[in-house]
Amino acid sequence: QVLNASDFGLPQNRERIFIVGINRRKIRGAVFKFPKPPKTPVKVGDILDRRVDTKYVLSNKLWSGHKRRLREHRERGNGFGYSLFTPDSPRTSTISARYYKDGSEILIATSGNPRKITPREAARLQGFPESFKIPVSDTQAYKQFGNSVAVSVISAIAREMVKLLPKT
Repeated sequence: QVLNASDFGLPQNRERIFIVGINRRKIRGAVFKFPKPPKTPVKVGDILDRRVDTKYVLSNKLWSGHKRRLREHRERGNGFGYSLFTPDSPRTSTISARYYKDGSEILIATSGNPRKITPREAARLQGFPESFKIPVSDTQAYKQFGNSVAVSVISAIAREMVKLLPKT
């Protein structure tokens, strides 16, 4: 089943295919049904920090490079470039494991140059709780969150699986 994180309370467009396998003998003829997405309304601002270290703001050189590459790609007729979001945006693009390189798929508009999301914001974007510790570098955190599954989607699937298990 294709499920989107944005339908499960996360402000990220992250469609993924989920495959569930259950031993039929253990569930005695019951049939697994994927969870119905709650479609909880959210926006990008829900995961953003109020204050962010300036190290996440794009330098003039990097921002100029993003704008130049966008222009060049548009002239060639392809859709590559950066994606800019505001706190009121309903969702971001999908965060990828390469986010640490230049952050181009998710940039947050500011009064000056845009900024990357922080590792904590990336964790929130994937549905990790505030208590989740990030004991690695920003680069490693971005790689890990970019390769992660959306927690709220997996939790909803797991709840449906548990319903099928025999009560002991």
